[in-house]
Amino acid sequence: MANKETILTAEGLKKLEEELDNLRTVRRQEVAERLKVAISYGDISENSEYDDAKSEQAFIEGRILELEQMINTAIIIDDTASKKKDVVSLGSTVVVKDLETGDEDTYTIVGTTEADPFKNRISNESPVGAAILGHKVNTIVQVNTPAGELSYKIIEIK
Repeated sequence: MANKETILTAEGLKKLEEELDNLRTVRRQEVAERLKVAISYGDISENSEYDDAKSEQAFIEGRILELEQMINTAIIIDDTASKKKDVVSLGSTVVVKDLETGDEDTYTIVGTTEADPFKNRISNESPVGAAILGHKVNTIVQVNTPAGELSYKIIEIK
C-alpha cells in the first residue's frame, strides 16, 4: 500500500522533527523510568502505575511511528509558488468574502497536518480550501459545506 504524502511548510516539518526528537530522547526515557519504578512495587497484575506507564509507552511509540511516516513522506510547500499572487495555491494567504453575509475572512492554505481553523490555517482538502485552490482574485466560488452551499468571492491573494 502506498503511503500518503504529507504536505507541510518548512516550519511545520521543523515542528514535527522537534516533536519526534523530544519523544525519542526525553519522553521515552521518562516512561522507561516510570515503568522501572512501577515494576519495583511488585505484582504488576494489579499495578495501576504500571498499566498507566505501559499505556503511555504504547502511545509514544505509536506517535513516533506516525511522525516518522509523516516526515518520510513530507512534501514541502514551495514558498516561491505561494509568493505568486495571481492564483491561490498551497501556502497562499487568501482574503475571501462571504457573499451572503458580507463577512471577510483571511485564510492560509496548508496541508491537513498543519490545519488549524482557530488560527485561520485551513487544509487544502477542506471545503473552502479545495474550492478556492487554483482560482484568481475576483473569482466567485461555490463551497459545499455541511450547512449547505455558500458563495465566496476571492478578494485578495497575499
